[in-house]
Amino acid sequence: MHTRLFGRVDHGEPEVPSDDLQTVALAKSDLQRFIEVRTLIIRTLVRCERLYPIMASTLLLRHATKATLTTGPLRLFSSHANDLPLSGIRVLELGQVIAGPFCGQLLGHFGAEVIKIEQPSVGDPLRVWCELDADGVSPWFRSLGRNKKSVAIDLRKDEGRELVKWLAAKSDVVLENFKPGTLEKWGLGPSDLHPLNPSLIFTRVSGYGQTGPWSSRPGYASVCEAESGFRYINGLVDPKTDGHAGPPVRPNISLGDSVAGLHAAFGTVLALMSREKLASLGEQKGQTVDVSIMESMMNLMEGIIPEYDRKGKVRGPSGSSVTGIVPTNAYPCLPSTSTGELPTYIIIGANGDTLYTRLMRAIGREDLIGPLYAHNHHRVTRQAEIEAAITEWTSSRSAEEVYELLESAGVPVGRVLSVREIVDHEQVKARDAVEDVWVQKEDGGWNVKMSRVFPVLQGSDAKTRWAGPDLGAHTEEVMKEDLGLDSDEVARLKRDGVIG
Repeated sequence: MHTRLFGRVDHGEPEVPSDDLQTVALAKSDLQRFIEVRTLIIRTLVRCERLYPIMASTLLLRHATKATLTTGPLRLFSSHANDLPLSGIRVLELGQVIAGPFCGQLLGHFGAEVIKIEQPSVGDPLRVWCELDADGVSPWFRSLGRNKKSVAIDLRKDEGRELVKWLAAKSDVVLENFKPGTLEKWGLGPSDLHPLNPSLIFTRVSGYGQTGPWSSRPGYASVCEAESGFRYINGLVDPKTDGHAGPPVRPNISLGDSVAGLHAAFGTVLALMSREKLASLGEQKGQTVDVSIMESMMNLMEGIIPEYDRKGKVRGPSGSSVTGIVPTNAYPCLPSTSTGELPTYIIIGANGDTLYTRLMRAIGREDLIGPLYAHNHHRVTRQAEIEAAITEWTSSRSAEEVYELLESAGVPVGRVLSVREIVDHEQVKARDAVEDVWVQKEDGGWNVKMSRVFPVLQGSDAKTRWAGPDLGAHTEEVMKEDLGLDSDEVARLKRDGVIG
């Protein structure tokens, strides 16, 4: 097993240049070698005292005669996640709101130690978005921030950025979703941190990517969804435009941010795998994972681009159906006891030929079975007739009745449920898909229901270990245990507003 110091893989004797602090590898059982390496680090810190005053003074004045950096294989941060796929991986999360933090949530759930850097006294803006709990913090943040450590550092201050440099030097991944160029402006970009940690991976999420003429533009999910073409195909058909450009509709979530975060997590794992392959060849090299919200949404566009290229087809909005697949749609039903006077809807997806035949028999429309309706391309030309027959049948029944009849006939069917019904769903309960997570406060606490993080890995006990923490809950722990600062130095940094 590889062992690491500063997140770097050991492949030979360390070389510490006279003008730079080079990260070095540590063999677990070689105490003498550790002493030699430590000596080289301290000597280099003397030369770097002007550049790194906090760490230089801390290490030289108080720790010159003892080990100041964590030893041991893969620097396992805690025993609670040792059996998980990403245990031993440290992620330094510099992002905020959704796209970057969702990636951090996924990585943390599967075992990575995620240290979230937040602005003192302010924190991630998501902490005060939407509905707020009794303590003034959004339950949404408690969910997205789960399994993370909150460390409050002011990146506007030189000493704050220096602390982040040293944390990055001991990390495997830097995760950020600032506007491209921000980290470089702060002296925290790849060219600044790779001299300290050559194997460091940068996962960077932005609206349009790190390169190109639009790279410097700010980009939230909504605008990037629009630029990706995703919003164009969502909405009701507008007869005035021949069905090509109805008013765009968005789902009531920040879909683009979450999709980008998912791509970022996938890319991070690929980069970690690539790094391990390079390490086996004796090369220490991290890489940049460049994730664009716009491109992440384009990844969901299925056949739209090749269809346009080969057939000149511009797919437009289609309401609740899907262009070229019949029948699959949302159909109105009678109000139910659970919704009062509100209308209810049912989703029917009888896309396959056999499923279509089952559906027509279930609704008593055998007249719509036969050669003229045998295959999907036949049904597309008769969509209006088929949809009218289904709508007539569902409109005289409750969603529950439609569901039971079609489910017994083997036709894919689903009710359009609200969150109120989801939390009590028998399938959700059977698979523990919603969990109660405790929010610890000084005077007690409370549970918050959250969707579990998926997928479920067989034989792996991935779970929520704690809710999104209070701002700065882990600052002192990380300053002392990871950076070796003593209580006086931590207190001084707090007084100066560097940490919180």
